[in-house]
Amino acid sequence: MTISLPVPLLDHVVINVADQLDEASALYRRLGFQLSERGHHTLGSSNHLAIFGENYLELLGYEAGRGDKRKDLWQAPLGLTGLVWKTQDADSEFRHLQRSDLDGDPPASFQRPVILPDGEQTEARFRTVRLRPELVPNGRSFFCQHDTPQAVWQPAWQRHPNGVQDISEFAIVAQDPASAAQVYGRLFGADRIQASHEGALVIKAGKATVRIASAAYAETRFGALPRDYDGTARMVALSLQTGSLENVKQSLLQGNVVFREQPDAIVVAADSAFNLALRFHL
Repeated sequence: MTISLPVPLLDHVVINVADQLDEASALYRRLGFQLSERGHHTLGSSNHLAIFGENYLELLGYEAGRGDKRKDLWQAPLGLTGLVWKTQDADSEFRHLQRSDLDGDPPASFQRPVILPDGEQTEARFRTVRLRPELVPNGRSFFCQHDTPQAVWQPAWQRHPNGVQDISEFAIVAQDPASAAQVYGRLFGADRIQASHEGALVIKAGKATVRIASAAYAETRFGALPRDYDGTARMVALSLQTGSLENVKQSLLQGNVVFREQPDAIVVAADSAFNLALRFHL
């Protein structure tokens, strides 16, 4: 019997901000993102979202007095720590993880209250299932089933001063990219992992590409790695497609954010974007 494998499709990325939700949300607004009002999960964490066309960015942390909730999340480094895949069926993905010896806990259900742009109150409801934690150094990778996608992807929330339309690249640094990519080969099939001309390994994930590369490649493309990078495989940078580099530049100037212009992109180093680098391009 042929067993179908999940198709890689980026749902969202998670930036661990721990107890610095105020500082991180203020910074990302200065970077030119429209952020949602603070949401509060039933599991105890809180967040702000920047919603794009196909995917989104999540600033995830906790408010004062709630650091004892979801403590495993806050042990990861600050910065980019979550690579999240879309699914329509978290239970089916869990069975696949079990067959592939990638499973951790069974699917979890949770929600958070949401006020829609028209003032209507509703809930965003999710089911998630995670790869076994020790398989993903310095972070998490999991599937997310949106039971209420209309409570996330609202057109009014998809317009950003910096013109960003979608996350286009998720960068992982590894001393041995082939070894770091093995878990995703088991997850999606080895044929989904492709070698690129610059020596990185890539996974097409809808409008985004997951790129697993050497530190030298990442430094050339994104600048200095996070200061606390210790040589273990690490999620370090995002590329974002915008409709206007001029809008990006004006947002950064107005926000007093240091940036570097490349011939075809604008780069904000990790020190200026909460411990991950951001590369904006057309």
